[in-house]
Amino acid sequence: MSAYLIGIMVVASIVLVVYALWPSTSPDEDAIKRRITGRTAQDSVAAVRQKAKESVAKRVMQTVAPLAVRPVMLGNPEDISRLRMKLANAGFRGEKAPTLFLASKTVVAVCLGLAAATYAWAKGDTLTGGLGLTLLGAGIGFMAPNLWLSSAVKKRGDLIRNGLPDSLDMLVISVEAGLGLDAGFQRVGDEMKKVHPVLSEELQLVTLESQMGIPRSEALQNFSTRTGIDEAKSLVGVINQAERFGTSISRALRRQSEALRTKRRQAAEERAQKTTVKLMLPLILFIFPAIFVVLAGPAALTMMDALGDGKVGG
Repeated sequence: MSAYLIGIMVVASIVLVVYALWPSTSPDEDAIKRRITGRTAQDSVAAVRQKAKESVAKRVMQTVAPLAVRPVMLGNPEDISRLRMKLANAGFRGEKAPTLFLASKTVVAVCLGLAAATYAWAKGDTLTGGLGLTLLGAGIGFMAPNLWLSSAVKKRGDLIRNGLPDSLDMLVISVEAGLGLDAGFQRVGDEMKKVHPVLSEELQLVTLESQMGIPRSEALQNFSTRTGIDEAKSLVGVINQAERFGTSISRALRRQSEALRTKRRQAAEERAQKTTVKLMLPLILFIFPAIFVVLAGPAALTMMDALGDGKVGG
């Protein structure tokens, strides 16, 4: 019976695949359309497949995401706003980013809960033990996206923080060469695309907002909000203060660049100083016992042999 069922499923799968790949129009009509649009056959097939994948993924997300969000939907709009800002700090600025993140919490919690329940059932645990293990897996799955988001925010902040001094040096050179501040931001964003792509993207967003008519101070404030690091807030404050009081922007940027470089060097020195303390635990647990065995082992064996011979002789 199982062999007949497998055969029916295989035949049905083949029929569905052939039906999905069967062209809806004749080859002559497809060739004429490709010649009119100037595309090749491979481009047409690739475009159709890409469009099909996007439409299927979009339908699935539109159907599944709202259902997965309901168990963890936050009632306070301020919580949603904070979540959206944190996702923006991690580089996810899409409109559906909060919905997808909340849906991921539900999906990961359910998956880990089912995995834990399956493991408990296969192990033969009691009902109480299996239920506890399932709840533990679901709880870990529910909190795992939060840990990932915090790690992504920290990693992106470090990338922007490390690229700020170099970008400020180039911005100072651009301003001193005669470019305006907006043109300098655009220039730095284009030049730093391969070296610091994350910071380059943020600077290009500042340029786009300025070109759309948003005041420069507001565009810079949005930049500091999106990045979420203190160095960006300090930079925005220095630029706004220089424009307000009419002081030299290039001089203020140069001093800010030097301050950032000093801070980065001090942070590196601090990490180097912490290395000695962090190495103590591996030294005590792994290296010192091996050294003790190598140094004291032969002497201990010699003493054991001597004591053994003395006992035999006595």
